[in-house]
Amino acid sequence: MSRILVLGNGAWGTAIALSLDRRGGHRVALWSHSQEEADTIAAARENVLFLPGFPLPSSIEITAGEAAVADAEIIVSVIPSAFLRATLARVVTRMHQGQIVVSATKGVEDHTFLRMTEVISSVLELAGLKLPVGAFSGPSFAREVAEGQPTALTVAFRDAAIAARVRHEFSSETLRLYTSTDVIGVELGGALKNVIAIAAGVVAGAGLGYNPAAALMTRGIAEISRLAAACGARRDTLAGLSGVGDLVLTCTGSLSRNRTVGEALGQGRKLPEILQSLGGHVAEGVHTTRAALGLARKHGVEMPIAEQMELILNEGKEPREAIRDLMLRPGKNET
Repeated sequence: MSRILVLGNGAWGTAIALSLDRRGGHRVALWSHSQEEADTIAAARENVLFLPGFPLPSSIEITAGEAAVADAEIIVSVIPSAFLRATLARVVTRMHQGQIVVSATKGVEDHTFLRMTEVISSVLELAGLKLPVGAFSGPSFAREVAEGQPTALTVAFRDAAIAARVRHEFSSETLRLYTSTDVIGVELGGALKNVIAIAAGVVAGAGLGYNPAAALMTRGIAEISRLAAACGARRDTLAGLSGVGDLVLTCTGSLSRNRTVGEALGQGRKLPEILQSLGGHVAEGVHTTRAALGLARKHGVEMPIAEQMELILNEGKEPREAIRDLMLRPGKNET
């Protein structure tokens, strides 16, 4: 029996905990950043704030204690990117050799432009630890995973044997995992598609039709692939679940928070009001857009869609004007 800690009790963390518990054969704990929040979830046996409607079995431990960190064999990090470094700094003293860390957060750290596994590794290094850190990504809405809908994802570690172990521990009749050694590609595919999903939402909110939506997704995966390859990823990874698969889901699915943000922007609403209406949920693409552009500039990669999304999100550019500027860019070969 494996001891697995899900670090972060948002919708995605809660869904992962439910999936692992439903699989059986594990001791699963769901960790909250505050004791008050953990007590509220434990009393209700439901994550009313982030994933209402899904009872949490008594077999899932709800905790805010650091002892659960020390007890875990596998730690699944689902902390939002903006809070990951600070949260890990709190608990890293209870981590130890022999543990495996799986990052399930789809983002890039602002200012440093680091991927989530890089943030985790840097915090571990400061604490004198060197643990295997991998990524877990792909087309997955938390609600559907919690419902037990069939879902396929990718788990990536540089060490193929560790990726295979995590696949074995997480796989079930409702969750199919594929392995990869391309951590960079799996992470960047999952993070950068959120930027394109906001753009897809803008197109939908502005009522611009299906043609531009299809063009945006297609050029979006080209943009993501360029940057990922420049960072050391394999281009074929971006044609898989954590690239095209996740992009299609997040750009078209009504459960996508990033698409929802873009749709509201396309309808003329302002970003602060939109984010407040999310009720505590995080749309990672809002934070990732600026970080992605910083990473792109570092590697000398052009990202025109991300540039226009940054202007809409942080400079107040009118969405239709941004789409027009994309259409009026100089012509070029597709490849």
